[in-house]
Amino acid sequence: MGQTASAPKPGTQIQVIGAGLPRTGTASFSTALTILLDGPVYHGGTQTTRGPPSELKSWVRILRAWLEGEKRTVLSLIERRLDGYAAITDTPGCQLLPELLELYPDAMVVCTVRDPVAWEKSMNQIHSFTRLWFLKALLLPLPGMRHFIDFTWLLRQQWSNLYGDGRRFNSVKEVSDTLPQRGVYSRHVAWLEENVPADRLVFFDVREGWEPLCKALGKDVPTDIPFPHINDSEQITRTARYHMQQALLRWAGIFAIAGLAITGFMWRR
Repeated sequence: MGQTASAPKPGTQIQVIGAGLPRTGTASFSTALTILLDGPVYHGGTQTTRGPPSELKSWVRILRAWLEGEKRTVLSLIERRLDGYAAITDTPGCQLLPELLELYPDAMVVCTVRDPVAWEKSMNQIHSFTRLWFLKALLLPLPGMRHFIDFTWLLRQQWSNLYGDGRRFNSVKEVSDTLPQRGVYSRHVAWLEENVPADRLVFFDVREGWEPLCKALGKDVPTDIPFPHINDSEQITRTARYHMQQALLRWAGIFAIAGLAITGFMWRR
């Protein structure tokens, strides 16, 4: 989350499915794939927070359909959303492996990895932002981001179905109180090994650079291009600050217009 949103390239189809959980180097991985595949990569965190309003609205529809077991709808909406992209990475794609494999049977699955303890700490930092009690009301004036809290709620419900006890949450607060623990990380890896053929599943640590990734994808190592290492934490902070500032400006405008309307009404009395 936090980079520039990618635009689809007509005629491009998914070649790589990124199965790594958020906060496992997916931003660096996405940038590397853009170079190797010479096409746009759909990084879920970036597209939903930096893309047009249709991005979040689409994924809210997809996740709701997924939770209701409407497989045909899910496949149709995913295919439409990913048309023109060479790869998909980050959430929610990493939790939709069976569906993505059905749509793109020739794609290679690459799971970015990280130390589970460090991953848990990093995820909890993001979680502390998404559970701010005023966030849903604050983001209301923003056409796309007003759906952000609903999106994260649906994601947590999906994670509960895949990695937890499958219980249904009754409120945003209830689901926000459940943190992604390191046990989720190991269950995700086990889930991948159960759902992806061994010859199509690769585990990759972005700290290892180009060679293992290029070997897995059958690509030449780029010459004179260093492997991209992106500090996603800084990008996430900047993105969060940007949306909060935009929301405050919108609210200021709304209150100013309301104040003028009330003043005008009082003068006419």
